[in-house]
Amino acid sequence: MIFDRFPENFLWGASTSAHQVEGSNKNNWTSFENKNAILMAENAKKMGFFLDKFSKEAQKPSNYISGLACCHAENFDSDFYLANKIGLNAYRFSIEWSRIEPEKGKFDKNAIDHYKKIIRVLRTYKIEPIVTLWHWTLPIWFAQKGGFREGKNVKYFLRFVKRMAFELKGEVKYFVTLNEPEIYSMNSYFRGVWPPQKKGFLNFYKVTQNLILAHIGSYILIKKVNPEAEVGIAKNNTYFEVGKPTFTNKTLKKIADKYWNDYFLQKVSKYQDFIGLNYYFRNRIEGWFNKNRNARTSDLGWDLYPQGIYHVLRDLQKYKKPIIITENGLADALDKNRAWFLTETVKSIAKAINEGVDVRGYLHWSLIDNFEWDKGFWPRFGLIEVDYKTQKRKIRPSAEEYSKIISAYRKAKTKK
Repeated sequence: MIFDRFPENFLWGASTSAHQVEGSNKNNWTSFENKNAILMAENAKKMGFFLDKFSKEAQKPSNYISGLACCHAENFDSDFYLANKIGLNAYRFSIEWSRIEPEKGKFDKNAIDHYKKIIRVLRTYKIEPIVTLWHWTLPIWFAQKGGFREGKNVKYFLRFVKRMAFELKGEVKYFVTLNEPEIYSMNSYFRGVWPPQKKGFLNFYKVTQNLILAHIGSYILIKKVNPEAEVGIAKNNTYFEVGKPTFTNKTLKKIADKYWNDYFLQKVSKYQDFIGLNYYFRNRIEGWFNKNRNARTSDLGWDLYPQGIYHVLRDLQKYKKPIIITENGLADALDKNRAWFLTETVKSIAKAINEGVDVRGYLHWSLIDNFEWDKGFWPRFGLIEVDYKTQKRKIRPSAEEYSKIISAYRKAKTKK
């Protein structure tokens, strides 16, 4: 039975981020949404892969305004009740910096207490909190100073981290300092499609270097305040699959692995207790990149290849660090592929564990449907469906399958 291979106290959970679920935020992303909603709705007409199913939603400017989002800031208790009902024992969420420090140097005690309450409620449901300190959004004042493009600004982020480390000492075991720093650098400072919409390799390089410093500084601060804390990052790694084993294909894979998968991790390797893996993609190389077969795709057109997580996990083994899969999921509004995707992913994780990879947890993205950044509300990633008009929740059939997986694991451990 595959569950015999999973370690004791394995973390079975789900993830969210503050801006995507909380509602009523005021940060650099809300400013971006208000300025660009009409343009994003117009651009949606050019993206033909979802037009038949989602055109009505995607072409509404209101789709791109996060607004109340999922009202998770108000409904977290009932959301955690449902998480507990599914059988989850871990939940990854992010702390919204702009709530904690809405003005430079002014920390909001009520906001801090709100996150402490979230942690207490999670504990009552016997759900392990995994706290992400930065998931892409910035306080407006920090963005106006140049954000992470300016090296001198890293000190402000570290001040926020230090405050939260003291506030959460003894409350939280697992900290994720940064979420997908390379995705943020690429989309915000190279492609220029996310705020602050800067372009160019120099911007990308500077931000990446400053985020490396931000992580290292955060790690040192948290460990100084709480040496028992487990600190890592959430890193998006891709399975670069060689098609025909030609010299060109193998060379492209080496380059992609070196600069996309390994560069950031190598720079911070001495400053992480675990690696948080966000896995979504296979990238098949056949003369060039993105030659995926797309036998199955998500609503966003992403190739679904759950077996790829095995290869990524095996590759991460070289770092000799425990791994927590901090994100893995798919946009699937009709819930056609999620149960299959979850089952095949768990099989692939079990295969990696059986071959010696130290995997400590699996957190599905996401717990509830959420606001998907520049795509808005129409992509549905949640184990729990959200009716955005009424804010009613409904556990999806795929979440019930996830519950069966977790139950089978617990039975296997009981018999052992």
